[in-house]
Amino acid sequence: MCGICGVISRDASRPVSEPLLRHMNDQMRHRGPDDEGIYIDDMAGLAMRRLSIVDLATGHQPIANEDKSVWIVFNGEIYNHLEIRRELEKKGHVFATRSDTEAILHGYEAYGDDVVTHLNGMFGFAIWDLRRRRLLVARDRLGIKPLYYHCSPARFVFGSELKAIIANPQVPAEIDFQAMDRFFLLEYIPSPYTIFKDICKLPPGHRLILEDRCKPRIEQYWNITFSPGFHSDEAYIESLEELIRDAVKIRLMADVPLGAFLSGGIDSSTIVSFMSELMDRPVKTFSIGFGDPTYNELPYARKVAQAFGTEHHEEFLEADINEMAMKLVSHFDEPFGDFSIFPTFLVSEVARRFVTVALSGDGGDEVFAGYDTYVAQRLDSRIYGRLPRWFRKWAFPGIMQKVPPRPAKKGLINKAKRFVEGGALPKAWQHTRWMMFMHQHQKDCLYRPDVRTAVSGIDPAALIEQHFNDVAGVDPLAQQQYVDVKTYLTDDILVKVDRMSMAASLEARVPLLDHRIVEFALNLPPHLKLKGDKTKVILRSIMADRLPEAVLNKPKEGFSIPLKHWLRSELRPLMHDLLSPDAVRKRGYFHPETVVRWMSEHHRRRTDHSHRLWALMVFELWHRNVFDALSRRDNFY
Repeated sequence: MCGICGVISRDASRPVSEPLLRHMNDQMRHRGPDDEGIYIDDMAGLAMRRLSIVDLATGHQPIANEDKSVWIVFNGEIYNHLEIRRELEKKGHVFATRSDTEAILHGYEAYGDDVVTHLNGMFGFAIWDLRRRRLLVARDRLGIKPLYYHCSPARFVFGSELKAIIANPQVPAEIDFQAMDRFFLLEYIPSPYTIFKDICKLPPGHRLILEDRCKPRIEQYWNITFSPGFHSDEAYIESLEELIRDAVKIRLMADVPLGAFLSGGIDSSTIVSFMSELMDRPVKTFSIGFGDPTYNELPYARKVAQAFGTEHHEEFLEADINEMAMKLVSHFDEPFGDFSIFPTFLVSEVARRFVTVALSGDGGDEVFAGYDTYVAQRLDSRIYGRLPRWFRKWAFPGIMQKVPPRPAKKGLINKAKRFVEGGALPKAWQHTRWMMFMHQHQKDCLYRPDVRTAVSGIDPAALIEQHFNDVAGVDPLAQQQYVDVKTYLTDDILVKVDRMSMAASLEARVPLLDHRIVEFALNLPPHLKLKGDKTKVILRSIMADRLPEAVLNKPKEGFSIPLKHWLRSELRPLMHDLLSPDAVRKRGYFHPETVVRWMSEHHRRRTDHSHRLWALMVFELWHRNVFDALSRRDNFY
């Protein structure tokens, strides 16, 4: 596990600067505290930070082939690298290390750009072909590992994190207000956009080729395909169980201690169950709890730990929330609003005291249809969506707006308010409307005229609608899952897990996002995923004899925090500092009176504005910590 970065000079008079490359690399020290390495020639510079997991002795990067004509830097893990190695050795390739990195390198020599199709793992890598003056950059199928890039006529710059790229003073850093608008809608910025106009995310399942002075060529090498299945329910269950077992097994590969996150939900409990079956020692498990019982799932995690005899470690989230908020936001180089960064970081920090690798159940909700929103969407399409539009858009929302939110995490009232709010939005936004947090009328009240002008003429949900259109002919449930995999999973869940685990120098592995499981599960018949209000039907069938009854059938809770309460208590001083009328006015993007009104309504419990207020706080923290600091970038020339 590493952080990687690099520069390709496209101007012979401006060769790559070694001090600059080292400076970029140093920004990712947290991703790789164990080792660092660089390679520079007259045109290219590659660098890496390494967290040693496999081949501790000889896995130093960058790695070259036998005649030093091809070089690679790599972030991630390739779980089938031993099979690839054996095949390549039969073809005459000679390996100098035991690392998975070298398997990719020789795979490139054997298979060219199609080496990516041979890999089962999570990865972001760059291969510099010195003889051909050619760069290949690739990202894994699901986007578990990140990759950003900037391209201009003079240079191409890439990195595992934005902070490595923007540390380069040659890269322009101008806010993309259309990306900002997408952030306030979704709480994340979807691929390929970033908060900066001239920097992009390489989308999952894509590779980028740079050669000569041509523009980068971006190619999609993998996508989820849909085909009719002809298996019996029993055959589906048996096949999926074996896929999960193998996905967990290959992710136990490590030369360092490993364990598992255990939330008490069915996904993480499934991972722990199979780990217990496959390992010859007790699994180390890690959980986080909260004082608010509606958010605390520790009792369920304890039941699973007891059932499998794990070596269990748990901790309550009782740190200085203000200090932690500022610290965690600094690990995201663009605005990111998901509340659950707090427990994700804390459980990573606890796990890192005992292990270097932790397996996680992330992805199970998208892959097996576990979200309440899938149930809500079915209810909407069958019943609520058939009511007159005036009732859905005006009458019922007006009634529900007068009902104050409840303090509990979810509950019938809170769910109903969210359902009605989403049901008033255009049908074209479909399932994703349940995951939108600042709607157009709210942004119209918030944005100052110049910002409104900057974002006019764009539909921030257009990219999501395009994903729906890409699979317009498939079952509606599979269509919703496909969109969630392409958007929320990639650009929210996996970003959160990567940054927060890396902030603790911990490697997180996600067996349920083995691409074989994703392809298989999204092609399952709908009744094996959702039946009435019962979600994850097939996974519950597989785990029926493995998990405690209380865990198997407990409602979906989500890995969240009581932020709406914290904004009225512990986080209130920080919020009033970040969002004071003077601070908002000075920034110049938003109407201070709108922000003040939202804070007042939230304090008086008239409306739950926690998502909107936290997004504004995150944006202000990002502006102070990242954007304002860019004016002080060092000039290395």
